[in-house]
Amino acid sequence: MHHLEREVTGGVDTHSEQHVAAVVDEAGRILGTEAFPATGKGYRQLLSWMGSYGCLVKVGVEGTGSYGAGLARYFSDESVTVVEVNRPNRQARRRRGKSDTTDAEAAARAALNGEATGTPKSADGPAEALRALRVARRSAVKARTQAANQLRDLMVTAPEELRVKMRGLRTQERVAICARLRPGSYLEPNEATKAAMRCLARRHQELTVEIEDLDAVIAPLCHHANPALLSALGVGPEVASALLVAAGDNPDRMHSEGSFASLCGSSPVEASSGKVTRHRLNRGGNREANNALWRIVMVRLACDNRTQIYADRRRAEGKSKKEVLRCLKRYVAREVYYLLVSPPVITDVAELRERRVANGITLATVAAQLGTWASRVSALERGLTHNQDLAHRYRDWLDDRARLSA
Repeated sequence: MHHLEREVTGGVDTHSEQHVAAVVDEAGRILGTEAFPATGKGYRQLLSWMGSYGCLVKVGVEGTGSYGAGLARYFSDESVTVVEVNRPNRQARRRRGKSDTTDAEAAARAALNGEATGTPKSADGPAEALRALRVARRSAVKARTQAANQLRDLMVTAPEELRVKMRGLRTQERVAICARLRPGSYLEPNEATKAAMRCLARRHQELTVEIEDLDAVIAPLCHHANPALLSALGVGPEVASALLVAAGDNPDRMHSEGSFASLCGSSPVEASSGKVTRHRLNRGGNREANNALWRIVMVRLACDNRTQIYADRRRAEGKSKKEVLRCLKRYVAREVYYLLVSPPVITDVAELRERRVANGITLATVAAQLGTWASRVSALERGLTHNQDLAHRYRDWLDDRARLSA
């Protein structure tokens, strides 16, 4: 029974039909390898098999976001420490070859020596729900874009009267016209072209409705998950959902704001050589989250005075446009990290409209005093947008006005 008292570490190479597992002792010696079906029963057998070699300390699982998601959840429910293992080094694979067994052994050793330390996403909350909805939305947007491009290309060979009618029109106007076409016999090439254009236009309209329905679900879900994130300048439902999905339902698994910046591909990478000391763009990480940070930066460059002053100062120091954007994304990543890990309490803005109406103040007056547009103030009052800075300035202005009136 002495072997049951030793500490062991497991590693799993996951696949769609079966998972290959390996167990190593404290010295990294292989104690055993075995394959198990990727089912609930197989998970139980795998855990029991690993426990038969000793006290299971932790398990390194490859692909916790795909084929290993179910296994990682099962281990977490059984109070087993799970670490996320990256794909084995390609150079090592070329030298030693590849097999499922060697990948499982590499995962076990990576968990043992501390090379693998990442905590998998729990995937049990609104972030996982947003991930699934974003998959559907992304495919719908891609299909709609494809339909619009095909519709535009068919115009090249469309009948002359139709080409003249749609020349210079925007996509939505072109779609509306083509959706109402009434083609004749498909034996005529011109009529068949009309039929194809009508089919693409109606597909475009159906996908637009589908995207709007998904947006109507994603926006309140983002607000439920993290209203503080939506209140940040430049963050809308699309950007917020991308950042929430990247962080997962357990954002505390990221131990520092630097780790979140690295996850989003916005951390600086050393590119110094000789007498040149510089950093370059990070082309790794979650590219959707990186794009979300880029969109925040572009919005702030357009309308935020502090961001504009900072960008001008860095350009005066000799930074290129890409380097300035990299610096700005790094600062935004720091701000977003704290909003994800420890979001502040967001005050209710419902009373702002009531106070404005009670005092007979128009939206135009408020917008002029706050230096913004009346539509933005209206959207803030109705809860369609969440801008905490604007809400604070709005409330302070109403308070000052009430004091002066008294």
